[in-house]
Order: sequence, then C-alpha cells, then structure tokens
Amino acid sequence: MKSNWISHFRHGDAGMKALLGGKGANLAEMTRIGLPVPPGFTITTEACRSYYALNRLPDGLMDDARAALQAVELARGQQFGDAGDPLLVSVRSGSVHSMPGMMDTILNLGLNDDTVKGLAAVTSDERFAYDCYRRLIHMFGNVVFGVESDAFERILADVKSQCGAQSDQDVTADGFRELVGRYKQYLEETAGAPFPQDVHVQLQLAVEAVFRSWNNHRAQVYRKLHHIPDDEGTAVNIQSMVFGNRGADSGTGVLFTRHPSTGSRELFGEYLTDAQGEDVVAGTRTPQPIAKLEDDMPDLYEQLIQAAGQLERHYRDMQDIEFTVERGKLFILQTRAGKRTAQAAVAISVALVKEGLITVQEALLRTDVAQLEHLLHPSIAPDAAVDAVASGLPASPGAASGRIVLDADEAERLAAAGERVILVRPETTPEDIHGVLAAEGVLTSRGGMTSHAAVVARSMGKPCVSGCEDVCFDFGQKRIVIGTRTFREGDLLSIDGTAGRVIAGAVPVVEADMSAEFLQLLEWADRERELRVYANADAPEEAAKARALGAEGIGLCRTEHMFMSAHRLQIVQDMILAETETERRKALAKLLPMQQDDFEGIFEAMDGLTVTIRLLDPPLHEFLPNLEELVVRQTELMAKDVGTPQERRELERLIAKVRSLHEMNPMLGQRGCRLGILFPEIYEMQVEALFLAASRMLRQGVRVQPDIMVPLVGHAAELRLLRELIERTAERVLGPERRSCAYRVGTMIEVPRAALTAGQIAEHADFFSFGTNDLTQMTFGCSRDDAEGKFLTHYVDRRLLAANPFQVLDTTGVGQLIELAVTRGLAANPQLTTGICGEHGGDRDSILFCHVTGLDYVSCSTYRIPLARIAAAQAKLLLGSRNASLHSVSV
Repeated sequence: MKSNWISHFRHGDAGMKALLGGKGANLAEMTRIGLPVPPGFTITTEACRSYYALNRLPDGLMDDARAALQAVELARGQQFGDAGDPLLVSVRSGSVHSMPGMMDTILNLGLNDDTVKGLAAVTSDERFAYDCYRRLIHMFGNVVFGVESDAFERILADVKSQCGAQSDQDVTADGFRELVGRYKQYLEETAGAPFPQDVHVQLQLAVEAVFRSWNNHRAQVYRKLHHIPDDEGTAVNIQSMVFGNRGADSGTGVLFTRHPSTGSRELFGEYLTDAQGEDVVAGTRTPQPIAKLEDDMPDLYEQLIQAAGQLERHYRDMQDIEFTVERGKLFILQTRAGKRTAQAAVAISVALVKEGLITVQEALLRTDVAQLEHLLHPSIAPDAAVDAVASGLPASPGAASGRIVLDADEAERLAAAGERVILVRPETTPEDIHGVLAAEGVLTSRGGMTSHAAVVARSMGKPCVSGCEDVCFDFGQKRIVIGTRTFREGDLLSIDGTAGRVIAGAVPVVEADMSAEFLQLLEWADRERELRVYANADAPEEAAKARALGAEGIGLCRTEHMFMSAHRLQIVQDMILAETETERRKALAKLLPMQQDDFEGIFEAMDGLTVTIRLLDPPLHEFLPNLEELVVRQTELMAKDVGTPQERRELERLIAKVRSLHEMNPMLGQRGCRLGILFPEIYEMQVEALFLAASRMLRQGVRVQPDIMVPLVGHAAELRLLRELIERTAERVLGPERRSCAYRVGTMIEVPRAALTAGQIAEHADFFSFGTNDLTQMTFGCSRDDAEGKFLTHYVDRRLLAANPFQVLDTTGVGQLIELAVTRGLAANPQLTTGICGEHGGDRDSILFCHVTGLDYVSCSTYRIPLARIAAAQAKLLLGSRNASLHSVSV
C-alpha cells in the first residue's frame, strides 16, 4: 500500500493538520473557502518521519512530487524548467505546531541560466528576473549547502558600492547579472559543488534540506521550550511563486487581524513595495505600517481588510497573515493563529465571546494558564535597555531593582529605612525569611525551582532568580563577583524572575494590572468550575491578598514562617537552647501571644472561610545560626583575643548545641510530628494560641473554621497521639465554646509509608493534604535542591524525564501513591477530604490530575490563584463533572 506522502491544496482542509502541518492545512482550507491562494501541494509529515527512519528520502517520493507538480503547471499554464515561460515554486516548511522562523524556506526554485532568460523575456523585465535568480542562489546556498548568509550579503554590498546603488532597488539588471555570477562562483568555491542547473535536482535537494531543518539547533531549542514532540516532523509545502518584487504596484507583507500586544480590533502589520517575503523579516529595508497601504493602494487595502475579516471569522481567532501583491493582484500565502502577549490573549478571547465568534467555554479552554502568570507580576519595561550579566533559574516571576544586600538582617534594616534592596545569598533558609520579606527580590547562587528561596518568594509574589552559579561571594569584603565584574553591597542590581536574568544597575519596571477582560475571564471560570480555590498564606497581609485574588480559604499556613522575624527569632533560639522543659516553656510563653496575634489576623482576613494551619515542621537547627559562620566567629575572637569570657562561653555553648542538633539528612530526621512527640510543649503552645485566637474572633463575630494539620506523619500511632494532645488542649482552652469552633484535625501525607497505610491513618484524620514536594523527594530518592542544581536539567534535556517532577507532578509514580492513599483513606473514612499542598498545586496539568483522581484541594502560592481558577474550569470542561459533594483546589 502506497504511503500518504502528497496532498494537493484543493484536496485538504484544516482538520488535516497532523498530516499536512499547520501551514499546509491552512493553505488547503483557504483554497477550499475561495481565497486567492497560489496553487501547490504538500509533502506530508509522514514522509518526513520516513526520511528520518531511512536517513534518506523514501523511494518514489520525488516521482510523486513531480506528478503533483504537473497539476500546478496545468493550473498556472507554465512548466517547471521551461526555458520559455518557467514555473517557479517556493519550498517551505510547515510543522504541526507553529514554529515561526525555526525551519527553512527557499523561494524562486526553478531558475537556472536558461530559465532566467525565459523569465526576463515573458515579464519584459530583465532586472526582475536576475533579482529573483540571485535571491534563489543566496537562499539555496545557505539552506542546502550551509554557506553563511553574511557572505552573500557582503558580495551584494560590494556590487552595490561598485555601481553606486544606495539600496537593492537601485541595482540595475547588469548589476544583478554580475551578482549572480559572483554568487555562483563563491558557492562553488565554498561548498565544493556548483549551483545545480537541473531544476528537479534543485527540488530534491530543497526538500531534503527542509526535512533536515526539523532538527536544526534553533528548532530543537524551540520545541523544548514549547514542549513540542520531537517525532512529529515537518511537512514541506511546494507552491507556485507570486512576485512582490515586480515594481511599485507589487509588494509583500505580514499583518495581524488584531493588535498582538493589546488585543485591540485593528489591522497591525508591515509591508514593503517591490519586495519578496524575506525582505520584510531580514531587516535590510524599513517596512511601512500596514495602515499606509490604504494611501498607496486603497483598492488593494480594502481587499486585504475583507480577506482578513473572512479569515478571522472562519477560524474564529486572531490571525497572522502573510500576503503578496503581484502587479496589483492580492495573494494570501499563509494564515495561522497569531502569537500574542498575555494581555492581548485575554482581551481577544473576551472580545471574541462578546462578538459571538466563540463561546465562553471555548475562551476558557483556549487560555494558556502559564502565560497568564505574566499579568500578575511587575515586568521590565519592553523598551528598556538592559545590561544582563548572568542567568539562573526563573524561580519566581516578576522584576525588581534594588541595592545589593548580603545579609537578611541588613535587608530588613535598610528596607525599614525606605531603601529598596535585593537580597543576594548563596541560598536562603527559614532563618532568612525576614530578609526575603523586606527585599524587593531574591538572588541565590544555589538551589532550584522549588528551593526555599523560590517557594517563599513565590508565596509572597516577589521575583526570584535561583541557582545562578556565576555569582561568587566575598563576605569579608562585602561584595560579589559575577564573571569578570565586581559588585559591592549597596550597588544597584536588578533581577528578572520571569526570564531568570541578572541585570547590572536599575531598570524601569511596569507594574502588573488585572484588566477588566481578565476579571471577566475569571468570572466565567468561576461559573464553570467545580473545584474551589484556596491559597497558601502565612501572614494576615498574605491572607487578605489571597482573598482579594479570589481565594476561598487557606490550604496551607506554615507556622514556622511566623517565627523568623528578628524580634521573634531570639526567643525561638532561647526555646531551642533551653536545657530543661521549664526553661523551654518559659520561652514558649513569650511566643504564644505572638502566634495568637498572627492567627487572629488570618482568621479575621478569612472570615467564614477555612484556614488550614500546619504545626511546626522544619528541624530545629534551621532556626539557629549557621555552624560554619559560628566557628569562623569563634576563630576570629580567639585570634584577636577579643570578647569577654562570658561571650566566649555563650558562643561555645551555642556551637555545641548547633552541633548536637546537626543531622546527616535533616529532611528525614527530627522534624514535623516527631518534634511534637519529643517536645509536646511546642505543639501544645501552637494549638493553645490557635484556640485562643479562635475564641477571641468568635466573640467578635468572626466566623472561624480552622483545620489543624500535623506534618510528616508516617504511622497512624503518631497522628493518634498528637490528635489526643490537640483535643485535650481544645477542651482546656475553649471549654463550652468548643461546640461553636468547628475545627478539624488532619495530616500532611508526605512520607510514602503514610500513603501506603492511609487506611489506618484516616481513622484519626478529618483530612489528608498531600505534601507533594517532599513526597516527590522521597519517592524519587533525591533532594530537590541538589537534583535541580546537578542532574535534573540533564535528565529532562535527554528526555529521561518528561518534565522536572518538582514542577509538574509525576503522575505515574508519585501519582500512584496519591491515588492509592485517596482510595484507602476514603474506604476507611468516607467523610475524609483530600488534596495537595505542594508547589504542584499551581501547575495546570497537576490540577487536571487532582480533578480526575477525585482530590478535594491543592495548595501553592497566593499569586497563582487566578491561574488555578481558570485551570480548574478547564479541568471541568475537559474531563467533565465529578459528581462529588466537595471539590477544592487550593493554590
């Protein structure tokens, strides 16, 4: 059975995109609906895949192509290779997914030393014919033989200089004839082969070259960036030429049916008279705005408006259209959905709904959730000149400028004095939280997309660039070195967390603004979705912001973040350093009113909504000074013989305590519920503060719905013991008020054993919240900070992993544990609610997984709430209703 290699434009349609590629399918569709499209045919993606399987063109392909070319000859009344009236064709790539400029094109194929004379005779324009010929040799030499394009440009510049031509349009026929000769000579000398005079050899070499361009470097990079499969291949479109370089009544251009930056309903684009398509994108001439065409060619401009309107109505989307005008006649060469900014995408979707072209559901499904994140954070002004000095991981989007600060305490001090600062650290720990809070943004030399700095910065809506290994620290001199450049503390620095750039000096920043169209899209999403959207928030201000962005509750409040401000940290350290329980309770008594105040603020901000409060999770050493820094300080005191005996003894005691708390693998050590079991007074203080806050808020008329989360449970006995502590404390603190405080107790499932024994744990839990960050680490057996910095990128590049599992939930591995835990948990406790509270909660694909798995909520950063609202609507529209009583997505 013969392979499906060739399809004429008149035989295809838009539904054949997988076979014909986007360009070929649209050419066929435009032919079908009667637009002026030059005739041609498509060599399909199937042929490309066969080419890569065989490492050559499949047998019979070029015979089929020659046969298909005969139909084009008949339609045009010309013959390919005819010396009297030659048919010329273009050979263009056409991938399934739009990849503008990533692959290769050759125009004017079919010219040689004989046919160029025929073209000159039939057009009565020798200059035009040799202009086309020199363009062919240039493109053919570059695409087929790999000759640098700049070399041809230098020869052109030399010829123009010789004949005194200021522009290409000033070159005479003799000049172009000389240029053709020099191009051919240079090509043969450089490539070791002459320019082929056999037009069918030209065609075969061009088809092979376009197939090869599917795997050129820029195409591979683009596919990786946009998650386009490598095995799709590209189609090749062979189309009869129309010429925009035939004089003042000819030209070529590109237009968008709406403005791609704002979405406004206006034609936007550029054109050139007496030019071919590559002239517009090459930058060798300055094109004119499309509106000027109304003055130059008013009749043609009206035709263009009509065609643009027809295409937009037909495709029901903003179109990017390529056109050529030959001697006053309009031809449409390509249409596709136009690339647009996030702002324009939202505006266009809403406008198309209001114009009746698409439904609300289609508008929601077309929305690129990841792209919308740009609308929620400040960005560098589009026309700003930047001095980028390094790059790292784009850990938290947005842009910020400020003075370099290398210490969290100094960041807090300077920010309080009104300075804008960028906190620059090798990495951040919970101890640095007050510095992160004070800074405009964070830059670290270590860590990944889900490191502490990244997670905290995202939760606060602050830009962060992490894992920037080019940054070297010299704390003694209070400076950093990036490459060959030195920056001192206090110097201005900017970061672009969206692109991962580090920029010298300050840059102008544009503040984010949620447009009326964006708010409309969110309103439509809320009508469609079943999933309720919660937020991560650790402070009253964050809770209020979350609610303003549409949060319906808090899915994760990390109480350890409340301990990190400068005036609290010392008390926490006193508690940790206490030698007896009595001393420890004395420090805890000072922390209790602080915690109570925080909880009251959060309850008040979330009046009537669920607030999920996680009890203390990290190991205690994270609240203490860095051991290396303490030892350096001790060495300096001894070397300089300074400091009182008391100061030295306190320092020795602190070093000893830090060493005693040191663990080989803190993630798997004395943290989470293990702390609460070994030191129950810590959890007792937190729970007492929570219920005292609840009691006061209830008396003030605030509706309080606390969920108390016990972290790192791996055994049902752990949760049973700590639930008893919580119940005793509730009885002691609330007394009769206990009935009016509808609290619940649950756990974070982040240990594989907990997932496997979920049925037993569910007997003591009202809810499960899957901590997918740690669950991923433990399931994969790797630290996320080390993995992201060392080997995960390599794994993704080599396709060993489809995506970074700390950014996109590993549904086949970690997902199995979640599904199993949900099934067993609900079997043991049908009233159990379940969800995730890792960074995956803000990822669209992970939200779809939560929907189909039957989870009730997820949790990640506040500033991704609007994205989750739309993703939740998409989950419902794509996967249908789950017919359950409660569905909550918390972001």
